Amino acid sequence: MKVLFYNWVDYLDDEGRGGGVSLYQRNLMAALDTEGDIETAFLSAGLSHDLIARAPRWERVRHGPDTDRARRFEIVNSGALSPSHHSFGNAAQISHPATAAAFFDFVARTGPYDVIHFNNLEGLPAEVLTLKARFPGTRVILALHNYYPLCPQVNLWHQERENCIDYDAGRKCAHCLLFKPDERLVRITNALAFNLKKRGIRPGTRVFDGLFRPALGIGVRAGRFAARLRRRLKGAPAPAATQPLPDGIPFAERRAGMVRLINTHCDRVLCVSGQVGAVAARHGIEPELLETSYIGTAQAEKFATTAPRAAMTGADDTLTLGYLGYMRRDKGFYFLMDALEVLPVATAARIRLVVAAGARDQATMDRLAALGTRLAELRHVDGYSHDGLDDLLADVDVGVVPVLWEDNLPQVAIEMHARHIPLLTSDLGGAQELGNCPAMVFRAGDAVDFHARIEAILAGRITQAQYWRAAMAPTSMADHLARLRAVYAAPAEASAPSGSGETAGRYGSGAEISA
Repeated sequence: MKVLFYNWVDYLDDEGRGGGVSLYQRNLMAALDTEGDIETAFLSAGLSHDLIARAPRWERVRHGPDTDRARRFEIVNSGALSPSHHSFGNAAQISHPATAAAFFDFVARTGPYDVIHFNNLEGLPAEVLTLKARFPGTRVILALHNYYPLCPQVNLWHQERENCIDYDAGRKCAHCLLFKPDERLVRITNALAFNLKKRGIRPGTRVFDGLFRPALGIGVRAGRFAARLRRRLKGAPAPAATQPLPDGIPFAERRAGMVRLINTHCDRVLCVSGQVGAVAARHGIEPELLETSYIGTAQAEKFATTAPRAAMTGADDTLTLGYLGYMRRDKGFYFLMDALEVLPVATAARIRLVVAAGARDQATMDRLAALGTRLAELRHVDGYSHDGLDDLLADVDVGVVPVLWEDNLPQVAIEMHARHIPLLTSDLGGAQELGNCPAMVFRAGDAVDFHARIEAILAGRITQAQYWRAAMAPTSMADHLARLRAVYAAPAEASAPSGSGETAGRYGSGAEISA
């Protein structure tokens, strides 16, 4: 079997982009190598550009580490930029014939492929999903690691402040980004980076960081300044009709076009959590295509070597909460600070907090320090590595995943859950599915409900036995590969999708809602 994987960024990217999806892709490629009977290739697009504008083309990756060089490819000069917000609202996200032609030429010359597995569509025009017209023997699999087909911001998170449950027929999309990057400037800076890296001048070197980073920073600051100036001069734009951006299409048409292409041309749509499937179905993706596919992770090994603690709280009757990830509003970090700052004094005195996240601006760090004076203890770790997780989480009683958007399935949730650390989660996103314990789920953004869960834990009304009674084991890479093999198989060979008998009930009718 021959499988092509696609994501917008190389899974061995020198700049470490792609987050959890890149980590998953690296793990997946390594695991498949041990199987021996599946040949793999990888393609990315939307980041590399020539200094002088040329037509899109594909080529073997000529930069970054030498590892896997023979099977790493990219499309240079794609009409759709990566990540999505760099091409926000651009019609090339749906159709760009020259880029689609480069993609089809790549498939024709390096294939045939039994399966093309898209871990994203960012960086490509979605019309590439029509590939069966040229390659009828290829199965088309799309994995939803984010909500890009439904949301050009990718995470259904409006103006960096609220979960988007009503996009107002696309009108809200027109005012979603706080600033829209200048696509010409993005192409130029990416072209500079591409040409430096091709010459062996890699990120982390004095020359690269001295040329590319400042150029990118100047462009970002200029864009934000221009956006602030426009808002100040014109005020907030009035949401009139559905608005396209320059060289773009109406956002309602974008969503409808993406959904139509997926429903017409994909053999299966893999959802990294049940919640992702529910969101996808509510927005019109056919329930029959959807399948929950929890990603495999090496962290699953920890589940077999750890056990739940005797109680939710520590020996000194305090509760140590752990927050991992990013100091971002959508991840619920600022909500968490808001909620802990107004805890009753007696309750706050029984709370310890471990924050493992990269430091932000000084105002945020000052606020975090002030919060520490209210709690029994606060420990901040400026980021973390997977190798150090066991030590980092050694004293954590309960992990907190307070996301304010439909976070597909945060890697940090899996990392804590795999070590038998119970999770206190919001009711958005897939993290709540790991424990499957309603008593440990609070309404997203609701400090009162969050406080009630904290009080219940401290009072002993929620126990370890209660939490783990219906909890799921993390998916191992071996189990994940077995499921992928069934998905990749031709229809006559494939087993029924997991949960196929309850698909319609779980995901709904597939009717569109304004979210």
